[in-house]
Amino acid sequence: MKDYYEILGVSRDADSEEIKKAYRKLAIQYHPDRNPNNKEAENKFKELSEAYSVLSDNAKRAQYDQFGRVDDMDSGFNFSSSPFEDIFSQFSSVFGDIFGDQAYGDSANRPQKGEDIRINLNIDFKEAVFGAEKTITIKKKKVCSSCGGSGAEKGGLETCSYCKGMGEVIYSQGFLSVRKTCPKCNGKGKIITKKCSSCHGVGYVYEEESLTVKIMQGIDNGNIIKVRGRGNPGVNDGPSGDLYIYINVAEHDFFKRDGRDIHIQVPISIAQASLGASLKIPTIWGEHEIQIPPGTQDGKQFKIKHKGVEMSGVRGDEIVHIKVEIPKKLTQRQKEILMEFAEESGEKLNYKDSILDKFKNIFK
Repeated sequence: MKDYYEILGVSRDADSEEIKKAYRKLAIQYHPDRNPNNKEAENKFKELSEAYSVLSDNAKRAQYDQFGRVDDMDSGFNFSSSPFEDIFSQFSSVFGDIFGDQAYGDSANRPQKGEDIRINLNIDFKEAVFGAEKTITIKKKKVCSSCGGSGAEKGGLETCSYCKGMGEVIYSQGFLSVRKTCPKCNGKGKIITKKCSSCHGVGYVYEEESLTVKIMQGIDNGNIIKVRGRGNPGVNDGPSGDLYIYINVAEHDFFKRDGRDIHIQVPISIAQASLGASLKIPTIWGEHEIQIPPGTQDGKQFKIKHKGVEMSGVRGDEIVHIKVEIPKKLTQRQKEILMEFAEESGEKLNYKDSILDKFKNIFK
């Protein structure tokens, strides 16, 4: 069994920085470029890289410390296709601090995906429930027509003197030679001497663009619609970014939504609550009649099935919350009727003890 700690020459309690330093020192010593046609050095370099890939990964290191092996070791190394292809990607992460983050790959002139655009869209309750089509206007970057995206006036570009128009420079450290994006022209190979008056040197301008967006049935507040490829254009022929539409749904005067379910508060009178009633209740699908049984209490809920929001072919329910309204003003006759009702019920409206009597059992 291989002892990765011994291979790197570190103790078992070495921290990640010690492991990195040890690997860097030995990798330079046994690197194939420094030891051409030396099979022993090549094998040693592979062994070092294998050890580092395990000990630099907390999960793999814990598995190795416990079981003495790592089950997915083969996934980290693919020597059959190219001896050092995968090792170098790991090697660059260790040595990147010497030459910069892009020491082993210049990304300045590679195709890059454009920036995403994010907007807010306000819709009303009905549009969210049943779906709709909305025309929106967004501001997008467009290549400046005056300079063609160069950012310079005509004749206002010159070859970068630092990289000689190559867009990258070569740095050498011992046996290593790496290429890096030119810090003066940022990989473009050209320097702007006179900025374009239309785009002020950035190479693009903003233009408004209108498009129609389909609002799906049942969309809810806070949902996001993604429209692929409708963001800002890519760089160096890269793909366009995406458009993200954040949905804000206005509140309804009566309906309250909870997922697929709709809630509504319905006021009824004392007489309706006491005697029962037949009521026509509004739903998002039209009126629906329900029966209020005699003796219905304030806060009672009734469920009307399949009258809620439809999403993916499944409808929720409507929940009716009963609110018994107490009249604030009574006519003399109404007062007399209520007094008669109280007397008939045996209520003593003018005696404080009548309320206390109901709670005496609590304290026994």
